[in-house]
Amino acid sequence: MTTTQKSKAPSKKANSENQQTHYRTCNLCEAMCGIEIVTSGQQILSIKGDKQDTFSRGHICPKATALQDLYEDPDRLRHPIENVNGEWKEISWEAAYEKTVAYIQAVQKKYGNDAVGTYLGNPNVHNLGSMLYGRELLHTLGTKNKFSATSVDQLPHHIIAHKIFGHQLKIPVPDIDNCDHFLIIGANPVASNGSIMSVPDVKTRLKAITKKGGEVIVIDPRRTETAEIASKHHFIKPGSDVLMLLAMLNTLFSEKLAKPGRLKEFTPKWNQLALDVATYTPERVAQHTGIEATEVKKLVRDFTKAKAPVCYGRMGASVQAFGTLTQYLIMAFNILTGRLDARGGMMFTQPAADLISQTGKGHFGRTQSRVRKLPGFSGELPVSALAEDILTEGEGQIKAMVMMAGNPVLSTPNGQQLDKAFQGLDFMVSIDFYLNESNRHADIILPPVSTLERSHYDLIFHLLAVRNTAKYSPALFKAEANTKQDWEILLELSHRLRGKTDLKTRLTHKAKMLLGPEAQLDFLLRSGPHGGGFNIFKGISLRKLKAQPHGIDLGELKPVLPGALQTKDKKIQLHRDFFMADLPRVEAHFFETTSKHLDRPFSLIGRRHVRSNNSWLHNSKRLVKGKNRCTVMIHPYDAAALKIENAQTVKVASRVGQIELPAEITDEVMQGIVSIPHGFGHDRKGTGWKIAEAHAGVSVNDLSDEMQIDELSGNAVLNGVPVSIQAT
Repeated sequence: MTTTQKSKAPSKKANSENQQTHYRTCNLCEAMCGIEIVTSGQQILSIKGDKQDTFSRGHICPKATALQDLYEDPDRLRHPIENVNGEWKEISWEAAYEKTVAYIQAVQKKYGNDAVGTYLGNPNVHNLGSMLYGRELLHTLGTKNKFSATSVDQLPHHIIAHKIFGHQLKIPVPDIDNCDHFLIIGANPVASNGSIMSVPDVKTRLKAITKKGGEVIVIDPRRTETAEIASKHHFIKPGSDVLMLLAMLNTLFSEKLAKPGRLKEFTPKWNQLALDVATYTPERVAQHTGIEATEVKKLVRDFTKAKAPVCYGRMGASVQAFGTLTQYLIMAFNILTGRLDARGGMMFTQPAADLISQTGKGHFGRTQSRVRKLPGFSGELPVSALAEDILTEGEGQIKAMVMMAGNPVLSTPNGQQLDKAFQGLDFMVSIDFYLNESNRHADIILPPVSTLERSHYDLIFHLLAVRNTAKYSPALFKAEANTKQDWEILLELSHRLRGKTDLKTRLTHKAKMLLGPEAQLDFLLRSGPHGGGFNIFKGISLRKLKAQPHGIDLGELKPVLPGALQTKDKKIQLHRDFFMADLPRVEAHFFETTSKHLDRPFSLIGRRHVRSNNSWLHNSKRLVKGKNRCTVMIHPYDAAALKIENAQTVKVASRVGQIELPAEITDEVMQGIVSIPHGFGHDRKGTGWKIAEAHAGVSVNDLSDEMQIDELSGNAVLNGVPVSIQAT
């Protein structure tokens, strides 16, 4: 790579007379922690928690300090680059736009619109500009081959919200501050800072439950950081959560503990769920879950005895063979016990910026992937199908990719196969400020400015927050000359791809470029549930948020049903016909099929660390320091049987690949389980982030199998992958 692509980090000389204090929101994870940043000119002197922040109350995790690393990083791209005969060269924005548009138009003219695929990484949902204008570029491209990180993550939550509550974003969250019994299934909020539950300082909030006499109970194949502070922890065999939950519902009905309360009024046929779970007694499933029948019954009895209990499941429950049915049963359990839309239970938010009224309700199965015919959801196809739809020749083959803030080679199943697929594309453009393991195959990279050089408002995570708040953060630093905001890149590409347009379209484009995302944000705020419409003196507006740098508290979560339901008849639709249709597959998987993986006797699960958030934070010197975190956890009994010693290099293999990494012998995992963290694998040639390369590790997604999916939704299976392990 030529040295002209990167600019020098700011000078380290600080001028105390020029110091300024800024308040904004850290947007590196879902917690939305308020931060206080002291600067001198273009230099950051300190980053710490904002004690006056209305939501986070001064708490931050170690990731917040990485904002400085991202801003100062000499590896971060500042200007467009083009791959010319294997060498990266800096080019002008005009040339980058012209070449990108010409390549995309040429591919679509020759092969059709669907020959261009798109992939959106999860940093897009942490980005105001991408959230508001990313959809415009996708619409202009006119391709059905759209993919994102959703189908290796939270897709089951969206399908359930769409089916049951009438809108893909109508997702309830635990009212953690008012609950007295928190049952956590396959989630580790102490490490993740909450997920589909935006909750800063979650550790303190969980401890507050037990301090007031309540309980926090964790069900997980690993004794996680959350389990360490919980009242109780139960090991469970990976992928068997669905059986435990079926047995829990069975217990509710057999012991007459199912009491939906006021939910009965608008939940038709809720009691018919008893027919679906009748055969799944705790005794029948115990062998497959690893949890004794008496413990399952106690879980249910203790839950129903509590005053304000809630049941919550997240990543570990979602990315398994029955992830969608598992999440459905968690929701059903809350409904059957009257813990939906109740104080301390699962509750709906009322965010200031109302996305629900501005976005589609969702649709399932209208599109299908080309090779395996996997179902799409709301215009996106399961990413497990991406590589095969590139590699398989024939009509509709993907020939080019548009990537936005993603690194799917490290974050999606069978990364080696996707790596090979990307290598054979006719064209790839990436909107990203790092040269990573995926976009090293790009022809052109268009880098947006850093996080601190753009304004911010959390559109999605206020929607998923455990308290209603609103906060806007203006850009901390003025962007460097000749750099572009992400939304500017998206709008300009979209405009140019349209070709010749009428006067109205051209004027609309100019207005959007002039006003930026703030104008649209102000509209969302004024038209939302806390806004004043066209009355500038009433309600929440962008002007009022700018005057409140610590945010505005809009109050705790309150019951909103049935009025807030988005279904046509304003009733909760359980859709047993869709979800319970997966029960024959459950029967076959657990009770009718003998093991097909005798040569791969271990089950692989992932893990999360509070200092990590996928691959792109591994170039932060603050976040990668300390002992090596890319290890494979294995139980002492299993290690002894295989004659594996602590820190010894071992080989882990699956159907699709193998990796080598150090063993970490610990009783933190149950027997028969191995655990490897997500987001590593920075040992591929041709990338451009030196710190990440120095802490390369290996990619767990070189083991995950693109052929293993949750058949109900198309979501990827990342937990419960059969593997073998041996000393090298």
